[in-house]
Amino acid sequence: MEGTQGKILSEEEKQEDEAKAAVGIWKYVFGFVGMAVVKCAIELGIAEALEEHGGGPMTLADLSSAVGCRPASVFRIMRFLVHRRIFKQTAQGSPAYYQTSLSRCLLKQGASSMAAFVLWEGSRQALEPWHNLSGRVRDEDASAFEAAHGKDVWRYAAENPGHSKLINEAMACDARVAVAAIVSGFPEVFDGVGSVVDVGGGDGTALRLLVKAFPWIRGISFDLPHVTSVAPDCDRVKHVGGNMFEKVPNADAAVLMWVLHDWGDDECVQVLQKCREAIPGGKGKVIIVEAVIGEKKEDDELEDVRLMLDMVMMAHTGKGKERTLEEWKHLIMESGFSRFTVNPLHAVQSVIVLYP
Repeated sequence: MEGTQGKILSEEEKQEDEAKAAVGIWKYVFGFVGMAVVKCAIELGIAEALEEHGGGPMTLADLSSAVGCRPASVFRIMRFLVHRRIFKQTAQGSPAYYQTSLSRCLLKQGASSMAAFVLWEGSRQALEPWHNLSGRVRDEDASAFEAAHGKDVWRYAAENPGHSKLINEAMACDARVAVAAIVSGFPEVFDGVGSVVDVGGGDGTALRLLVKAFPWIRGISFDLPHVTSVAPDCDRVKHVGGNMFEKVPNADAAVLMWVLHDWGDDECVQVLQKCREAIPGGKGKVIIVEAVIGEKKEDDELEDVRLMLDMVMMAHTGKGKERTLEEWKHLIMESGFSRFTVNPLHAVQSVIVLYP
């Protein structure tokens, strides 16, 4: 029998390998449980209860009372989440619970909140396409999302305001994390940029953060009309509805954050060409904030997230995918840009800067 590296295993090593497999397979049998329990904790408001209590320690009785649930059930939920190191528990006496940096990501509000992202990915609409993934793999022209819902994710969102709101809130979560990483890790990308159009800007969260960090910037949040029509107002940010495949508003720089991974190569080239038309030929730039598969070290703990996102694209879009550096280079050159740089962040995404 061969091991994972192609080495012939001894009988003892074979038995050890099989023992590990017998344990390891269970995380795939019950892989959905972690998301479901975390989603439950968000819906119950457990992180909020602990935060309002001062972060802990909070007894089981007090926590149960705060979230309005029976102590026995809350105990079981917390036992699971403590084991996963999402919350902490006192070592002695009756159980009492503490917040952690990870549990604060479950707060519905806050700079590190990812609660809306969990609620979106854990929604019925987002989960049902996974049951059609094998059909999508067998037929490249098939869409798992359309098989589940009868229309693609964008038409579905346009016709279902509640789901559209969930998507926008999830994207706002990620925007807060990504913009913070850009501000701390690569702020010079906005040097000399007076105006920015955020293509697919959602509710404008990313631009609100950018104009706060870089006060000289004037922002245009550009998205489909059903998105911009309900976006909140903000000083120095103008909301414009339209279709990025037809025309992008003019600005010194165009930002595309988690947009191109939703589309196939031909569509990406079309969008990038519209962005190139929208920026000035001399000093303009297009700033892509997306994952680059395999660009960082092999032990990069976020690479697994990038590969999972690629599977999400397969389940939720028709032709979308996460891309390697070579795949990005192909799109950029096909779109007519003269050069580009790739700037890794301490985040899932990198910043890819394109110059006309």
